[in-house]
Amino acid sequence: QVQLVESGGGLVQAGGSLRLSCAASGSIFRINTMGWYRQPPAKQRELVATITSGGSTNYVDSAKGRFTISRDNAKNTVYLQMNSLKPEDTAVYYCNADITTRDSYFMNYWGKGTLVTVSS
Repeated sequence: QVQLVESGGGLVQAGGSLRLSCAASGSIFRINTMGWYRQPPAKQRELVATITSGGSTNYVDSAKGRFTISRDNAKNTVYLQMNSLKPEDTAVYYCNADITTRDSYFMNYWGKGTLVTVSS
């Protein structure tokens, strides 16, 4: 079965950087769009960035110019490079992917999340 596992979260000072990774494993036939979402304390989950299988990217306005999403298709892994971090970036970051397996066609999967805390 498909599993998404995030890593790279932690505590960082404002202005610092972190790189998040998310590796997909299982009986994967194809991965279409992959993305990162985040949920700040006491707020709704929001989309941060997405990347298609062809490399097209999309970012929430607050992340443009600071965050970069990328993927390594050979490793079934998506990354989120976060620079110039701000306290308002503090959130649990979740990996998301649309994946086709032997038993399902482009189902949506979620990781369990990784906590990013930016101190002021």
